This record gives sequence, structure tokens and C-alpha cells, in this order.
Amino acid sequence: MPRNMPRRRRTIGSWALAWALLAGTSAATATTPSATAPEPAPLSLRVVGGLAGLNQYTRHEEPFWARELPRLSGGRLRAEIVPFDRAGIRGQDMLRLMQLGVVPFGTALLSLSTAQDPLLGAPDLAGLSPDLPSLRRHLAAFRPVLERTLRERHGIELLAVYTYPAQMTFCNRPLSSLSDLAGRKVRISSPTQADWIEALGGVPVTTPFAEVNAAMAAGAMDCAITGSMSGNTIGLHERTSHLHTMPVTWGMAIFGANSAAWQALPAPWKDLLRQQLPRLEQSIWLESDRETGEGLACNVGAAACLSGRKGRMTEVRETPADARRRREIFESTVLTRWLQRCGPACADTWNQTLGPVSGFTARPLRP
Repeated sequence: MPRNMPRRRRTIGSWALAWALLAGTSAATATTPSATAPEPAPLSLRVVGGLAGLNQYTRHEEPFWARELPRLSGGRLRAEIVPFDRAGIRGQDMLRLMQLGVVPFGTALLSLSTAQDPLLGAPDLAGLSPDLPSLRRHLAAFRPVLERTLRERHGIELLAVYTYPAQMTFCNRPLSSLSDLAGRKVRISSPTQADWIEALGGVPVTTPFAEVNAAMAAGAMDCAITGSMSGNTIGLHERTSHLHTMPVTWGMAIFGANSAAWQALPAPWKDLLRQQLPRLEQSIWLESDRETGEGLACNVGAAACLSGRKGRMTEVRETPADARRRREIFESTVLTRWLQRCGPACADTWNQTLGPVSGFTARPLRP
């Protein structure tokens, strides 16, 4: 491989070679059962999961693939799983690598996949879902489009949709409302969060999750948007003093399979995954609901903190003015800019799916 090849291409190339070898091994074992051997052949899958160190991965994804799946299949279907951020893969590359088949089974953060396809981010735009029930409604309305888009545009079979806890705003100096974010440098992780912060007069700073705490310590930002418990896990409660608890986004992720890899699975194994992955999805959503509340409790040092580290942050609750501002910003800025990135057809898609349940109408942009 040429030494002057860009690092990103070397990384993807290395993964392509590694996964091609693994796929070859899997294909060799995934033979179609013969008439005298109705049981499918034993199979080992290679899976790339979500963010390392967070409960979605440690309590749910990793145990499901490493222990539950072998148990449910009598040891005939096994999987090895690694979190993407410890596998040398950028989150921004996951969708493309799954499309190429380099990653046959993988978890892709929608916030990092929207650069490739803005339509995928529609159910978790900044300011759209102020609570988990509304997020569930929005996903239910949009899920058929999500499934079709992934299959037809990207060659990916959607098998589950996960969510992280509410993405809240941690700040290292006092604030009493959203208006106080004006002029502050705020960590964001997606274009829609950037739209949100710019509309509030703040300065968005794109920072990978693993670098947030160090960047805050170095003074590179004044605030950071991240999960309530996720922030506690990396120690943000020790770097910041105030937590605005309005959910900005939720951090959705899709779990899917490259279409060719999915079609190569024997029918009994596809049936097993179709049966069990909705249960994994549900457990992750329940965990995210619980963690949203417990993360807040831990950051402010409340007694309800059981699994995190207690801090002494000040909770800043949403005011009526904040609620009005959320709707105004969503309609005037967030939705409009999403349409600009997504294209003219996205207005019709929105109005047929998310519009009726959200109460927001997408107005086609003039040429």
C-alpha cells in the first residue's frame, strides 16, 4: 500500500481486507442445510457496536451478541462484537462501510450519518422531541421511510433502532435559560445541533465524544451537548457547574446488516434475529429512559443516583420562555436548514410522516 495514501483510505482499506477475510470465513460456514441436515450450519458473525464504555454497549449490545445469542441458538450462532470507536472506525464512516459490506453487521449513529444522507436524521432533529414519548411517536411515524431508504439507497437491512439518553447542555458557568448560551462555544455532534446553537447565538464546536472532557478541561468550549448519563460517565460533572435539562436531541442509532450479508444468512438465523433484536431494542430504550433521569440525579448529587458518580451541578429547568423558543427555533431554523440539506422531496416526506404527529409543517423551499 503506498505510503502517501491518506490515513482515512488506509484505515478503510485495512478494514475492507479484514472484513473480507472474515466474511469469507463466515460464508464458508453458512452453508445451506441439505435434506438430510435440516439444521443450519454453525455460524460466527462479526458485529460492530455503538460507543464503548456507555451502558447501551456494556449492558445490552455486548451481552446480547456475546452471550444471549449463543444461548438462544444452542451455541450454533455466535458473534464477536467490538465498539466502533475502539475498532479504528470513524462514526462518520459506518454507514458507508456497511453499504460496502466491509462491516456486514453494524451500529451507525444517525447524527454522524446525516452527512451522507440528511433524510436519515429527520426523526431526531434538534428541538423536535422534548421527551421520550414524543421521540417514540416520531420514530414510529418515520420508521417505514427509514427502512425503505436504508434498503434502497444504501443496501442496508434495518434490524433495530436504538437511542441514547436525552442530550442535555452542560456548561462551566451559570446560565438561567437558553438565551444565556449566546456567545458561548458549545460542543455539538451533528449539523442539526449546530443549527440549534447558532439560532441561540452560540458558537458550535464539533468534537468527538471521546474528546469532550479533555476539550472542556483545555478551555476549548464553554458548554457541551451530550447525554445526561454519558456526560457523567466521562466526568463532565467535574468540569461543569450547570446543566440545562431540555433535551436537544436523543442520539438515535440504527443497527443494520449489509443486504448481501443478510441474504446470505440461513432462514432460521434470520428468523431468530428478527425475533430477538426488537427485544434488544426495547431494552435499550428502557435503559435510555432510566438513564436520562438517573444521569440528571447523579450530576446534581441527588439520592436517586445509583450507578453513576455524584456531582454538585445546578439543574436548570426549561422555562415557559424556553419552551416557546424551542418551537420557534425548530420551525424557523432547524427544519428549514434540514430541508436545505435534504432537498425538495424531503418536504413532502416530512409532511406525510412527521408533520401530522409533530405539528410542524415543512414548507418547500423556493428555488
